[in-house]
Amino acid sequence: MAHGNINPVIQAIPQGRSLSILGSTGSIGTSTLDLVARHRDRFRIDVLAANTNVALLASQARAFSAELAVVADESRLAELEDRLAGAGIATAGGEQALIEAASRPVDILMAAIVGSAGLAPTLSAVRRGTTVALANKECLVSAGDLFMREIAAAGGVLLPVDSEHSAIFQVLDPAQRAQVTRIVLTASGGPFRDWGLEAMRAATPEQALRHPNWEMGPKLTIDSATMMNKGLELIEAHHLFAMPEDRLDVVVHPQSVVHSMVEYADGSVLAQMGTPDMRTPIAYALAWPDRMAAPTARLDLRRIGQLTFEAVDAERFPAIGLALECLRRGCGAPTVLNAANEVAVAAFLGGRIRFLEIVDLVRRTVEAADRDGLLREVEDLEAVAGLDTRARELAAEFAARSR
Repeated sequence: MAHGNINPVIQAIPQGRSLSILGSTGSIGTSTLDLVARHRDRFRIDVLAANTNVALLASQARAFSAELAVVADESRLAELEDRLAGAGIATAGGEQALIEAASRPVDILMAAIVGSAGLAPTLSAVRRGTTVALANKECLVSAGDLFMREIAAAGGVLLPVDSEHSAIFQVLDPAQRAQVTRIVLTASGGPFRDWGLEAMRAATPEQALRHPNWEMGPKLTIDSATMMNKGLELIEAHHLFAMPEDRLDVVVHPQSVVHSMVEYADGSVLAQMGTPDMRTPIAYALAWPDRMAAPTARLDLRRIGQLTFEAVDAERFPAIGLALECLRRGCGAPTVLNAANEVAVAAFLGGRIRFLEIVDLVRRTVEAADRDGLLREVEDLEAVAGLDTRARELAAEFAARSR
């Protein structure tokens, strides 16, 4: 696979910067706006975009005097227009409007749309050379080679927002990249870290959504419960940091204080630590290459007392191994992995499959795609979209047979 540099062009982002947020009503988007509200002099909101939550989107647009509000569900555009009547804020709706909004000239774009829906608009921003704060895993999982090529071609900057990748970004010295022997992602273990297989087999969506440390949306929380989030993050790290699969690792760390680690050839291990609050990595991305104050709880190691680490139980959490298999296979395998996982998570939340069937359904979809000769190299966004669609169809067929 081709590897890109996370920052082909290292450049300071100006003060008083313009900011667009795709996915402004989700957990990352609302946390981003919380920080902006505390630093009004540093940011000017250009675009706010959401999928269907028109009421919150309109409220945010008014509160932050956005230039443009976009709802991806075009059927909700009339409602958005009504809610913003007289505010002097432009409105738009639909997928194409979202793509066009992402290509507007801004200093930084927060890409926080969950799922493959974020692919096209984020790529639109990348191609313009916009600095992109990436909170969307699927961009690099489904189309990592394509995204990194486009970033290099446009001379843009990609700033990771996931807490794990932000941690790596903060402690990985680009000048010493050749001396990095291992990148270690930490995992909380999710709500089922101590559960046995039988209990996990009977786990309900309500139980799976009770994450012990982090506040996230439903899809990301279920991914944490299966630990598929770590598998996807390993694929992301591969692309972001030009790191081969055999130098990527995961360790369970229940306290979620050490967010990730980088090991160097001399045996040194550098770790980034902090309380589990997404406003810390978001603030780092918004202020980069500087830092800005964030209202996060200060880390008190004396109160915490101890930090513990455990190996991943591959029998109970096979998602990480499956993701690594797809990374080694390359070509379209990660695209299928991601698409099938989205379908499987939705099926579980909808009560159509059981918890342990999520990863099994994803595996069967990858195997079926392989038998059908679908795991070819994806050269452009159209090819990614086509493979994504077919993978979803296969996954939906398996989900329908589960009951």
